[in-house]
Amino acid sequence: MSVPPLKLGFAGEADARSIARTFKEPSWLVDERVAGAGLVASQPAETNQLFTTYLDLRTVRFGAIQPYAQTGLAEGARDASRLPAGAAAILHIEEDQVVAQAMRDDAWAAGVVVDTFENVLLSRPGLIRSVIEGGRSLPDNDPFAQVARAAATVGVLVHVPAGVELDGPIVLRWGVGAAGRGLIGRTVISIGERAHAKVLEEQVASGAGRSAPVDSSTDRQSLWWGTTEIDLARGATLDFSGEQDFGDETVAFVNRHATLGRDATLRWALASVGAGFFRSRIDNRLVGQGSSVRQVEIGFGDRAQLFDLTSYTTHIGEDTTGDLLSKGVFLDRARGYFKGLISIERSAIGTDSFLGEFAMLLTRKARSVAVPSLEIDQPNVRRAAHSSSVGPIDEGQIFYLMSRGLSRDAARKAIVLGFLEPVVARIPLPEAQAGLRALLEAKWPAPGAAAVADKAAA
Repeated sequence: MSVPPLKLGFAGEADARSIARTFKEPSWLVDERVAGAGLVASQPAETNQLFTTYLDLRTVRFGAIQPYAQTGLAEGARDASRLPAGAAAILHIEEDQVVAQAMRDDAWAAGVVVDTFENVLLSRPGLIRSVIEGGRSLPDNDPFAQVARAAATVGVLVHVPAGVELDGPIVLRWGVGAAGRGLIGRTVISIGERAHAKVLEEQVASGAGRSAPVDSSTDRQSLWWGTTEIDLARGATLDFSGEQDFGDETVAFVNRHATLGRDATLRWALASVGAGFFRSRIDNRLVGQGSSVRQVEIGFGDRAQLFDLTSYTTHIGEDTTGDLLSKGVFLDRARGYFKGLISIERSAIGTDSFLGEFAMLLTRKARSVAVPSLEIDQPNVRRAAHSSSVGPIDEGQIFYLMSRGLSRDAARKAIVLGFLEPVVARIPLPEAQAGLRALLEAKWPAPGAAAVADKAAA
């Protein structure tokens, strides 16, 4: 079954050229935008035939959303006091304003860059061009990724030079929620040879989003559409943690794409609890010999939330390793789609790769689907495996905890939060870690409602 291309009013060639003129961008970046717009217009919204059944955009009202044309710098944004304790740097963009930008002195002295495309293009354009030119940092078979390539009005560059080791995370924070408005952005992360860095990305409701009344109408939708484009040089290490807690009326699309050089290591820890609709795709390309990726992703949905989470991992170099785990918990009428593909190319001798997708359904009307898959073109591998399950909580585990003195609701809660804890434990800032635990706790229904949900799931 084929699906039609995306029908958007803000990612065509004319839109791409208009944005480029607004920012007075160089010709090579104009070409990038136009190429992205062409792919949005020409490709089906889902190109993988295994996954077309699970593309559901019925609740998204693209025509009612107007993306911001550009972003500005808020007064006082560069006040050093805005840097969170323990962080190496922060860049916070809320709606159409940069509201915080600060960096520790030692990171600045080491040559670390955390800045907008607009500023970097004036001083060191090669840092951006070397990573994204020719569309190399985004999948050309995914029109959702190409929307950001064509129509992003704010870009963020994180550059850590070769040999630099940062002991605190770089915090990137995005806030949206204004009804009828949208923010489209790109984040490019370049980590030099043998450099080590941590990035914490927080996606939160803006002030406008937090103050909006909660209802189920679609005319109040806001939009966030973004990318994370990672280039890891030889021996580089990146720990990337993400927390998504947008407001109920936000629809969000994110593409994360990583290219790993020889002996590079990437560790993803991603948690999503917010947004009425959330679509994520992760592409890991293990190009260099000995490169490795470890990925843990969770989604916790209630009410009528929909989480559409896809993961692609391509093994190209010899002796590469992938360990990919997706988990979901769903209440009420929430839905979760977990889709994954491991590809092992003929050159990828000695690959070790595993993909696991697991979901818990806590109410009768909650739904989830797990679709793990493998494409193997090289038989000489250490391991190529996948596993999946979707179902209610194991009654044996509940019985065991109740025999230890816990109530039924406390036992269910302990099992669910323990199921999600592997991601929480890998968040780099203690305050952010505590905040995520609080968000997960808040998702759990009150004792009376939990008893009703337990009975419905039985």
